[in-house]
Amino acid sequence: MTAPTLDQELQAAVAIAREAGRVLLEVYATDFGVAFKDPGKSDPVTEADQRANALIVQRLQQRFPDDGIIAEENEEHSAALSKRRIWYVDPLDGTKEFISKNGEFSVMLGLSIDGRAELGVVLQPSKDKLYRGVVGHGAFLEHAGSTRPLQVTNTARTSALRLVVSRSHRPTSTEELMQKLGIHQEAVSGSVGLKIGQIAEQCADLYVHVSDKSSAWDTCGPEAVLRAAGGRFTQLDGKPFVYGGSDLKTRHGILACNSAAFEAVLPTVQEIGKREGLVR
Repeated sequence: MTAPTLDQELQAAVAIAREAGRVLLEVYATDFGVAFKDPGKSDPVTEADQRANALIVQRLQQRFPDDGIIAEENEEHSAALSKRRIWYVDPLDGTKEFISKNGEFSVMLGLSIDGRAELGVVLQPSKDKLYRGVVGHGAFLEHAGSTRPLQVTNTARTSALRLVVSRSHRPTSTEELMQKLGIHQEAVSGSVGLKIGQIAEQCADLYVHVSDKSSAWDTCGPEAVLRAAGGRFTQLDGKPFVYGGSDLKTRHGILACNSAAFEAVLPTVQEIGKREGLVR
C-alpha cells in the first residue's frame, strides 16, 4: 500500500509553524517573564509558549476540524485521543534555551495516523531552518531561501558515530554509552527536534534519551522527519512509538539513529535502558 503524500497537511503545517515562529521571535526580542508549571521550578513556561500554542491550535482547528489536536500547553486531551488522525504540537521545544537566548529552540508539529507518526515539521526560528518530512515521501530542509533533500548517513561502525546530546542536562548514562560503543565525537544541542534535524542533515548519527520525562509532542514531529530521511526512531527497547494512547509520556526513552548502525547500537542502549528501569 502506497503511503499517503499528505501534501495539503504538510503545506498547512509548514505555514502554521512559520507563523508560530514569528510569534516566538517577537517575544524573544523582549525582556519576557518566566513562570513555572511545577513547584520544583524545573519546567519553565513563557508568554511565547502560550501565544504560539494558542495560534497553532486555532489554525489547525480551522484547517482540519475533524482531526484531534494534542498540544503541550492545553490541559484537555481526551477528546482528541478518539480520533484516527491526531496532531501533536510542541509550540516551543527548548524553553530553557529560549530563556537563555542561545537560539536552540524550535516549533514542532507532528501528525499521527492510526497510531504512527506520518508527518513532521520542525522549525528553528532563530536560524530560519525548517525540517519537514512525510514518511515514505522523503524529508527536506528549507534554509536561506533554498530547499534540499535530507538523508541520514550510512555510517555503520559504532566508533565512527557522532552522538548528539542535550545542552541543558547530561546524564551519567551518556559517558557509559560512549565508552561501550567507542564513540569519540559529540555534538551539543537544545531541543529534541533540532537534535533529530542534525541527524537528518548528516551532522550527527545518534541521539539517545535515557529518561521518561519527554512526551508525545516531543517525539511525533521529529520521528516523522527522521524516518522520512531514512533513519530509525524508536523506544530504547527498539519498539516503535504508538500514538493515541491516554498516557502521553514516553515511558521508555528515545533512540534515534541512522539505519545502518541501528542494530549495532540497540543492544547497548537496551542494556542501559534496563538498568534505568525504562526497558522491561
